[in-house]
Amino acid sequence: MRIESRCNNRMKVVNHVEQVRHALSLTNGTIGLVPTMGALHSGHRSLVERARAECDIVVVSVFVNPTQFNDPKDLEKYPRTPEKDIELLKEAGADIVFMPEVEDIYPEEDNRIFDFGSIAEVMEGAARPGHFNGVGQVVSRLFEIVSPHKAYFGEKDYQQLAIIRKLVTDYGFDIEIVGCPIIRESDGLALSSRNMLLNEKQRIAAPKIYATLCQAAEFGRSKSIDEVCQFVVDTINSDPELDVEYFTMADSSTLKEIVQWEKDQQVRGFVVVRAGSVRLIDNIEFD
Repeated sequence: MRIESRCNNRMKVVNHVEQVRHALSLTNGTIGLVPTMGALHSGHRSLVERARAECDIVVVSVFVNPTQFNDPKDLEKYPRTPEKDIELLKEAGADIVFMPEVEDIYPEEDNRIFDFGSIAEVMEGAARPGHFNGVGQVVSRLFEIVSPHKAYFGEKDYQQLAIIRKLVTDYGFDIEIVGCPIIRESDGLALSSRNMLLNEKQRIAAPKIYATLCQAAEFGRSKSIDEVCQFVVDTINSDPELDVEYFTMADSSTLKEIVQWEKDQQVRGFVVVRAGSVRLIDNIEFD
């Protein structure tokens, strides 16, 4: 759905690359970019507000990127709420909202292949072949269009954040990547655009994911890695509405799976849970 270019007070909504570049040419100061796929919620709002506090100009992209979906059905059912997105971004203080169509981002087929190394081969990289290459394609394209000084991403997609940091380092982008904390519902469920696809029973069950991660983190290092993993999987799977796709304990920096505790190692637990056809992801740091 194309939203025609217009101004809402000081916020400008544009659809085309040349419009973004023209709007930015009329500004001065630091540019903050918040890339999104729309169906915005309070988690996205927190990113925009962080960018607003740190940058002179805030650009938000709203684009469901087809190259990062390895399942066409997942792409088709991804929620889209453009009018609501515009209202939220206006309230949050965005200056420019870029809402392109596929041909605006990819005027020609993008055949680039990115080498992100081992961090792209585990967890979501293994579960969704080609996903992170698509992320590399769209994010690098947005970086080229906007030329931001800073770009903001949520830590819910922790592996994606690591991928983007590597993209910036390996491919020479002079951009500061800012990771922002996970924003949750009052019951602990990590905010996600996919949450609106949950039915009533699934939504009631979904907070068990974070509650279980918190219980596991409380164990600290008093239990083995195997025991922690078994606890998480068994506890979440005890709810008939939930099914763990994977739970992994990994080094926070390398994302390499760990099988035993090591001194001074920073560790995070990463989980993907299916509630019907909806994939829910979350992660938590272990002391």
